Amino acid sequence: MARPEKAAAVAELKEAFSSSNAAVLTEYRGLTVKSIKALRRALGENATYAVAKNTLTQIAAREAGIEGLDEQLSGPTAIAFINGDVATVAKGLRDFAKDNPLLVIKGGVMDGRVLGVDEVKKLADLESREVLLAKLAGALQANLSKAVYLIAAPLSQAARAFGALEAAAGENPALIGGAGQAAAADQKLETAEDASASDAAPAAEATDDAAEAAK
Repeated sequence: MARPEKAAAVAELKEAFSSSNAAVLTEYRGLTVKSIKALRRALGENATYAVAKNTLTQIAAREAGIEGLDEQLSGPTAIAFINGDVATVAKGLRDFAKDNPLLVIKGGVMDGRVLGVDEVKKLADLESREVLLAKLAGALQANLSKAVYLIAAPLSQAARAFGALEAAAGENPALIGGAGQAAAADQKLETAEDASASDAAPAAEATDDAAEAAK
């Protein structure tokens, strides 16, 4: 490979390491072209799967700030650069490897950290982003329903209690001290006003009689 072509390949690999969510390194020795095409179709838009030269991959990884890939870069290497859901791609690679033992997962990289084979397999055991979002949405909905119930229930109970108290107070004002005392005070005031009016009436009549006699 000519030097300009090598430089372009390194630049492309570096960009792939830097921009992808993760990368899984595999050995594809013995896989047919048909099998590799089938794997690419299985990964879909979540990842790109391409054969890479080990020496160029080492250079690109180092330029992308990734150290420790040397042990995984032995034998024929093809890399799945993951642009979508990491768990989905890890599952796809694991399941494909079960049906096609010639595909061997060697390790990977995620968030700039080198992953071993077991760590990549653990990624495959994770739930997909869609499943996690669905569970989160369900949990939020359940919590909101509980919150609405906890808020609404005391309010309805309080409304019923106030309604019952109002009805009872109408029959017996003494049940609500301040209101009952106020009602009693109003009654006393009305009685006093009536008494004053009654006393004032004879006095007014006597004054009128005296004025008539003086004439």
